[in-house]
Amino acid sequence: MSNKISKRRLKAIIGGSVGNLVEWYDWYAYSAFTIYFSSVFFPDDNRTVQLLNTAAIFAVGFLMRPLGGYIFGLIGDRLGRKKSMTLSVLLMSFGSLMIALAPTYNQVGLLAPIILLLARLLQGLSVGGEYGVSATYLSEMATPERRGFYSSFQYVTLIGGQLIALGIQLLLQKVLLTEGEIVAWGWRIPFFIGAVLAIVALYLRQHLDETRAFQTQQKYHSQKSSIQILLQHPKEILTVVGLTLGGTLAFYTYSTYMQKFLVNTVEFSKADATLITFIALFIFACLQPVFGILSDKIGRKPLLLGFGCLGTLCTVPILSTLETVQNKWQAFWLILFALVIVSGYTSINAIVKAELFPAKIRALGVGLPYALTVAIFGGSAEYAALWFKDIGHEHFFYWYITCCIGCSLFVYLFMQDTKHTSKLNEEPNG
Repeated sequence: MSNKISKRRLKAIIGGSVGNLVEWYDWYAYSAFTIYFSSVFFPDDNRTVQLLNTAAIFAVGFLMRPLGGYIFGLIGDRLGRKKSMTLSVLLMSFGSLMIALAPTYNQVGLLAPIILLLARLLQGLSVGGEYGVSATYLSEMATPERRGFYSSFQYVTLIGGQLIALGIQLLLQKVLLTEGEIVAWGWRIPFFIGAVLAIVALYLRQHLDETRAFQTQQKYHSQKSSIQILLQHPKEILTVVGLTLGGTLAFYTYSTYMQKFLVNTVEFSKADATLITFIALFIFACLQPVFGILSDKIGRKPLLLGFGCLGTLCTVPILSTLETVQNKWQAFWLILFALVIVSGYTSINAIVKAELFPAKIRALGVGLPYALTVAIFGGSAEYAALWFKDIGHEHFFYWYITCCIGCSLFVYLFMQDTKHTSKLNEEPNG
């Protein structure tokens, strides 16, 4: 019997995580290839302005995430985690296919960036729903003593999606195509790949088991709406917002934006920037389960405090030094150091949020306040950084990150350690 249960949990990790990987690959392919297709959709002589325009569409995609968190959170809490995750991966793949087939500005004028915007809105809706439901699913399938480890795979696959996007970019840059070919048509390839990968993710998610926690709470029907039930947990909602604020901004700065920072500010070549980012993110992904296991041993709060303290103290020195380096390996070690600090947040933030809410409102409780916070702070990271650079005050962005991490540190100091107060302890797991 125990062997059967362990196989069921392994299947849950693989199925939930692979779907998550495909979703985030599709999401990050846009960011990774922006440096190539920004001129295709926004003709301009100023490279910063081109990147600013595509970053604006990236940010607008994040504005759909709260709606996605709400819609897919409702589906997850009412109809099942499995059904919600399956629908979200389908929507993401459709958005990728739209980008892959989108005409250029020279072909259709303003219609080109409008199509790009619509595709990102659909992807934003999808990824907004993915986080809360997959975090809920993985946490509910985990054994009590391994919840930090299980849930860390959400960021393993989240980062893995970006690594695949960057890996394809490296392959195109160094082996298959010239830079001119990538700009002309090669940037479409990763979006076609993303649409195809969704078929694999769809198959795996259709064969997942539903969690016992969801099946149990289905026996009890409330007359109140989901939002009314969610509003009965104001402290938990504010905790999700507070602990996400600094972490999401730091994560998107050192992962999504860093490639552009290395090209546009440090003035590395696109190939070197991609290689540095790829290696650093690969190590970052490998660290997530290690930090997850550590949280199962010593608790969630020490890791969050470590991120909050080091992030507040080190952000400005790291970024100020990084913009002056000449050697690519110096840049690599600085970025890796920053990502090690951020791991104190990324590895466990999903399980911390899931442990705050009861099963009947967990997917919505995790997904909606998180999506709102990420939309405001994470999604705007690139745009804010490029805007400060464009007005000649790039260092203001470094202090902006520091202040946001400081706000989250204040929350970490006063919140309880959810490992010991987890709502998941009150429910059947698996």
